[in-house]
Amino acid sequence: MSAFSWLYAYSTLMLNIKKKQKIIEKFRTHSSDTGSPQVQIAILTSEIEELTKHMRDHKKDFSSRRGLIKKVNERRRLLKYLEREDEKTFLKIKKDLDLK
Repeated sequence: MSAFSWLYAYSTLMLNIKKKQKIIEKFRTHSSDTGSPQVQIAILTSEIEELTKHMRDHKKDFSSRRGLIKKVNERRRLLKYLEREDEKTFLKIKKDLDLK
């Protein structure tokens, strides 16, 4: 891997880490929360949006397509769980993330 491509990959990763931290801060339920269903759903939604943009440009990237489908299914399962356990929070996160 050349120095430029390594630097580009590293800087892209850093943006994702910063973005993930912002999402965690916005959707956490308490100060040390990083894994509640709300946070996981928000992170998955962000990743799904990025993968969807990637798939528009790279239609034949079947590995990424498989990853996208896995993330969508995981988010769907978490949403079902949240709806079953805490409907008020489910409706709030659904509205905040603009999900159907």
